[in-house]
Amino acid sequence: MMTDPKDDKPDPIDRTILVDAMEEAKGIGREGMAHPSTKPVMTGAAIGAVAGLVLPIIGPIFGGVAGAGYMLYKRVRP
Repeated sequence: MMTDPKDDKPDPIDRTILVDAMEEAKGIGREGMAHPSTKPVMTGAAIGAVAGLVLPIIGPIFGGVAGAGYMLYKRVRP
């Protein structure tokens, strides 16, 4: 059974999301608090960390990373 070589290529939409997220993260790193995405991403990290404290399996570090990642995603793809 032969596989289709087109299936091995990454989805261009996913790659664009990744590129956009990396550019946004670089902008946050360069501009710091002056960047418009910094405060929402930090708020998401704080909310995730508090949720991680409440949930027994998920820790505050994982919760903070997940919250920041979610808010970064929402900034890139509203």
